[in-house]
Amino acid sequence: MATKASFGKLAPWSEPAWSHGIPSPYYNDSHRQLRDALRKYVDENILPYHLDWEENGEAPRDERLKWARSGFAFNDVPPQYRSNGVPLPAGIPYDQLDAFHLLVSTDETSRVEGGVTTSLGGASVIGIPPVIHHGTEAQKGKWLPSLFDFTTSFCLGITEPSGGSDVANILTTAVKTEDGKHYLVNGWKKWITGAPWATHMTTAVRTGGPGMAGLSVLVIPMASKGLSHRRIPNSGQKAGGASLVELDDVLVPVENLIGKEGQGFKIIMTNFNRERYIMSVGCNRKARTCLSLSLEYACKRETFGKPLISNQIITFKIATLARYVESHYSFLEAIAYAVQQSPLAWQDPDVAGRIALAKVQGGRILELANREAQQVFGGAGYQKGGPGAVIEQMSRDLRMMVVGGGSEEIIADLAVRQEMARAKGRGWKL
Repeated sequence: MATKASFGKLAPWSEPAWSHGIPSPYYNDSHRQLRDALRKYVDENILPYHLDWEENGEAPRDERLKWARSGFAFNDVPPQYRSNGVPLPAGIPYDQLDAFHLLVSTDETSRVEGGVTTSLGGASVIGIPPVIHHGTEAQKGKWLPSLFDFTTSFCLGITEPSGGSDVANILTTAVKTEDGKHYLVNGWKKWITGAPWATHMTTAVRTGGPGMAGLSVLVIPMASKGLSHRRIPNSGQKAGGASLVELDDVLVPVENLIGKEGQGFKIIMTNFNRERYIMSVGCNRKARTCLSLSLEYACKRETFGKPLISNQIITFKIATLARYVESHYSFLEAIAYAVQQSPLAWQDPDVAGRIALAKVQGGRILELANREAQQVFGGAGYQKGGPGAVIEQMSRDLRMMVVGGGSEEIIADLAVRQEMARAKGRGWKL
């Protein structure tokens, strides 16, 4: 019988099933091409240094520039706005990139721990989609090409000290000046990832009355007079640069309005779908890392004269994690397929509730996986450095993965409300 082609680590469940030769209807040669090229780049240029960069609070500037020009960063930016000399990701034509390329690239980069990927690419992965999908041609031409030399870097300013998930009730205001040429912005934004390196902040502001109808989106230059920011000392993701941003009578040109006044809530919510999906994939890969490292350690570690893996309670832990990780990844593949088939893609209301559930489940799986990994590693899983260094780092990072993008209590409620609304639209009656 011919041996199936396998990729990456060969241990059970260390890679998604399709990478271990299990047949799948979803992937083609371009997905394998992207996976292979990105694995090589990350293994050679990032993983040997990621924990040191996390401890230092950022990746070196030359590494950020290298990443920006690698072709892997900002791959949702259309070709006409890409800088000359910057390749497409793994040489794949832009019109062939689909939701599964996003799944593959996110899975591969999520092998990097801490906030290092944010330091490498800024928070543009969540800050620029509103510009790409809702901006004018002038806005796209002004801001997108310079992402690739880091002249421009975006962050996303939604969360405030008063709350994050309750987007409809944000307090930051933007009032037009008497001459109609600027907005005067006042307020606070908190836990803004990537702010230390950002040149612009895609910002949720209140231009109208209360509730969602009063929201708009402005792109605010971070060098604006009256804007200041400082890092927040969080327990993990140090290299992510989460910051508190103060906006005190900041003048923003009206040309920086994304879409129209009052459209902000819709723009933000559709942007959340893609962001939450990315975080769901990240949770899955990090849980898979916990599973893989735990299995490897349990096979090598001896206690009471026998390998740790020979204890049934340990194999049960491994099997439990495998059940959760593999089934969750299948859920992510199903969502990617739905997005790929829909003309509305990430904006399709049919996927919003499912993505919310995937985010909740991914966070729960990651929490369990990290706990069980620390149980398997014992003291080594609590130590900085050594065989459990990644597990220890992840234990400090995972709260961001669980809370970021919307706490599970809020988005679980969102999923129920969204699915009930869609069911009623299909004719369901109570």
